[in-house]
Amino acid sequence: MADREEISRGVAAGESCRQIAARLERAPSTVSRELARNGGRHRYRAQAADAAAFGRAQRPKPGKLVTEPRLRAVVEAKLALRWSPEQIAGWLPLAYPQDLVMRVSHETIYLSLFVQSRGALRRELQRCLRTGRAMRHPRGKRLPQGRGQLRDTLHISQRPPEAADRAVPGHWEGDLVFGKRPSAVGTLVERHSRDVLLFPLPNGLTAQQVRPALTTAILRLPQQLRRSLTWDQGREMAEHVQFSVDSGVQVYFCDPRSPWQRGTNENANGLLRQYLSKGADLRRFDQAALDAIAAELNGRPRQTLGFKTPSQALAEALH
Repeated sequence: MADREEISRGVAAGESCRQIAARLERAPSTVSRELARNGGRHRYRAQAADAAAFGRAQRPKPGKLVTEPRLRAVVEAKLALRWSPEQIAGWLPLAYPQDLVMRVSHETIYLSLFVQSRGALRRELQRCLRTGRAMRHPRGKRLPQGRGQLRDTLHISQRPPEAADRAVPGHWEGDLVFGKRPSAVGTLVERHSRDVLLFPLPNGLTAQQVRPALTTAILRLPQQLRRSLTWDQGREMAEHVQFSVDSGVQVYFCDPRSPWQRGTNENANGLLRQYLSKGADLRRFDQAALDAIAAELNGRPRQTLGFKTPSQALAEALH
């Protein structure tokens, strides 16, 4: 209140915002905003401004998702498609560039889901988030993945520069996502667009069973998207030489225990856990089911792509 009285006296004396701010040891912009939100220089009154500030500070306030039903409906629809709150918040300005009402931060969405007093969104939508839960549960034991020494491999450092800098589409990272033993699904992620391709492994997880499934998946792609593949040191790739002969795609291998060297794939595998849980028997997912999961994931906007979807980014790259 004392500062506001000083501002009122300075305005009456015809002082500038900079002069008033220097005397109060405040930033000039602070004084300017105080005047602007309380009627301007000709209508500013210290007592009225202080009462207005007190009213604005009252909590709790109704959340934006409570007062804007159209925005709430769009957010709920995207959550139902398993978009993350951050993806929704980044996508809204692109989808509604002229409509300032259609803006909300991802923090507001999380609050509306998990804080009971702010519960503008249906609580069952929590299950659509990546973790599907508000509490963290103990992690289970990691399944053995048969690591061992592979022969005749090319190191990731030998990968073409265009693959390392993501300049050209067609360079992939691959891995297996494991479920209830013994089941897994093969995952491929294109480095330029983050487009995801999935393939089933119904016959087993040995190198002799993974190679033909991986070859079939790669050959589904157009020729310009079959440039290279980066994998870790798993024994499931022991037949990588034959795979390269069959598919025409050279395989490059990361250092042992270095998943960050194929971080695009690791990130996608984390997203896929929303669909392919560790406790599920992944053999029940056929190619059609996996294609539907990939299509949904490739339809989500990504922050790293400027909130375009992987499908959009890949289509633009191919044209």
